[in-house]
Amino acid sequence: MRGLDEIAVTGIRAIGYHGVYPEERRDGQEFVADVLLRLDTRAAAASDDVADTVHYGELAERVAAILSGEPVDLLERLAARVADAVLEHPLVQSVRVVLHKPAAPIPVPFDDVTVTIERMR
Repeated sequence: MRGLDEIAVTGIRAIGYHGVYPEERRDGQEFVADVLLRLDTRAAAASDDVADTVHYGELAERVAAILSGEPVDLLERLAARVADAVLEHPLVQSVRVVLHKPAAPIPVPFDDVTVTIERMR
């Protein structure tokens, strides 16, 4: 989105019970989200008032609640839930969500599994 500013909150962590395997639903694991918002921050810059922007502390809490909330099978669905929640804020024009599942049950050595989605108004 051309001409828009960005707010990024990275490394939002929470224990969730997402996955297709019963042990994932039973035992849980850490999920990590990186969220990049695109919006116009000129009003906030002029007013110096948090009410004129997205409060990134509240954003992080909401994302963490989704990560630890109602279980889903797929990272794609979880990432979409995060994106949908972010887009509820009227100032946000687009969002990029990178969802990490570093402890995914993969039988070979790996560093991380991520799903990245972008959504626009």
